[in-house]
Amino acid sequence: MAVGAGLVASYGTFFGFAGRYLYPARDTATAWLYVVRTIELEQKGSMSYRTPSGATVVIAVQSPGEYLALSSVCPHLGCQVHWEAAKDRFFCPCHNGVFNAEGQGTAGPPKGQSLLRYPLRVQNGLLYIEVPVESLQLARLDKPGHDGCLHPRGTT
Repeated sequence: MAVGAGLVASYGTFFGFAGRYLYPARDTATAWLYVVRTIELEQKGSMSYRTPSGATVVIAVQSPGEYLALSSVCPHLGCQVHWEAAKDRFFCPCHNGVFNAEGQGTAGPPKGQSLLRYPLRVQNGLLYIEVPVESLQLARLDKPGHDGCLHPRGTT
């Protein structure tokens, strides 16, 4: 019985790896979404942004005209990090995890790990973030959410 279970597990593992090799993951399509006017962000210093899929992103001003968007989820335990402008760092309160201004773990349990980075672009004084298209397809347009312009007519 044990030998049979071991054979099933080993063949299952083999075919799982073979499937990944023969059918590699495809690149995911992305889209650019409006976030905020750059002048408003520079006045605040940082802000939280929720993508249509529900992921929370911290967007911070690194210097005038330079912005950074990082996932606000710590890779260690999934706690919420926040930007501390006075100390020029991201901080995770769960285990006193510290990330530098680039999102790389420098102290605590997340040391050596990095926060997920989101691409940003500025166009005509407006800041845009790049998100996967699948997250847009999963977003429910019949519920209040990110952008009222996306709601179908006749709904609130």
